[in-house]
Amino acid sequence: MKKVSRRDFIALTAGGTVALAAGQVHAHDSSVKSWPASVRDPGPHDPVREAENPDIVDPPATDSGTLPNLRFSFSDTHVRKGSGGWTRQVTQRELGISTTIAGVDMRLNAGGIRELHWHKEGEWAYMTYGNARVTAFDTDGGWFVDDIGVGDLWYFPPGIPHSIQGLGPDGCEFLLAFDSGGFDEDSTFLLSDWFKHIPPDILAKNFQVPVSTFAKLPSPQDEYIFAGKVPGSLDGDAIKGAAKSKIRFTHRMLAQDPIKAPGGTVRITDSSVFPVSKTIAAALVEIEPGGLRELHWHPNNDEWQYYLEGEGRMGVFASSGQARTFDYRAGDVGYVPFAMGHYVENTGKTTLRFLELFRSDYYADISLNQWLASTPPELVKQHLGLDDTFMQALSLRKAPVVK
Repeated sequence: MKKVSRRDFIALTAGGTVALAAGQVHAHDSSVKSWPASVRDPGPHDPVREAENPDIVDPPATDSGTLPNLRFSFSDTHVRKGSGGWTRQVTQRELGISTTIAGVDMRLNAGGIRELHWHKEGEWAYMTYGNARVTAFDTDGGWFVDDIGVGDLWYFPPGIPHSIQGLGPDGCEFLLAFDSGGFDEDSTFLLSDWFKHIPPDILAKNFQVPVSTFAKLPSPQDEYIFAGKVPGSLDGDAIKGAAKSKIRFTHRMLAQDPIKAPGGTVRITDSSVFPVSKTIAAALVEIEPGGLRELHWHPNNDEWQYYLEGEGRMGVFASSGQARTFDYRAGDVGYVPFAMGHYVENTGKTTLRFLELFRSDYYADISLNQWLASTPPELVKQHLGLDDTFMQALSLRKAPVVK
């Protein structure tokens, strides 16, 4: 038998991580930029990681001061496996600056069930791969069941019980966002967990059945994400004799008409178009190669990002002479604290796609270009010492993505 070296083992396990994350969203491709020629590090270092983050290793001259880390990869998180799929999370524990939102990447096999449960936090989700069926039950006694696919959203307010199940042919994968950075998947209120902690005689009295009915309840450890049967038709899951919920818990984000800009597109989904989503507002941004998510900031809350495809870099201005640049790839989480100016540039050869999320019921941003164009010209010129050529280049119309 051939002896496996440590290097071979690392290569094999790295390949397993890529296979785990395979699907429409790919975490950290194997292709990386070359090591910056201007930097030489003869001591111990990881050239693969460094080549993936050139703007940290060899920062632009405009970077200055100290800022918290604003990037973390799902590829560096612990995976919790179940018989029906797996899950991993990026919370404030992993990304300390992320106080407003926590993210979970979850995969359900065909038939795999994320068991009936509820949270203290609001749950927002974006489907990245495959198809799923979701259920919910509202406070007026109304039931909700819907099938969703790539680019669709759901939102379950705090305390609303729900479930998720992977459909054929290959289940699903999705991003979950919770409106608290301190969220932990292990803090979920699980149906099986509660049943295990209710005396059998109380269960019998509550449901008017014999005590023996509850003699063999499953372990909550086995139920969290468990294998199940692929459900039949959507109509077949309708609850006969009960009222359907009047609340729409799902939304087709990709079906929205995008805001078209010279360098890409933006789709904005907040409570104005998805009324139930009261604590999470979102934008799906697509930037063509060489394009730029324009210089801007957000006046309503911190920004939590999830990178879906491509490569890019983000420069963040934190005031007081502080600025940092970070590099991002598919599967990364980015973060911009409240009101900090920033841009995102596509540094790859394919479209850069990412989500911007905010703990808010509405989406808002301030365009640097539009602001200066809407300020008396002489006032702007006196501030920056710029000429009429610059002033004439300003635009009164916002272009969220520029070439």
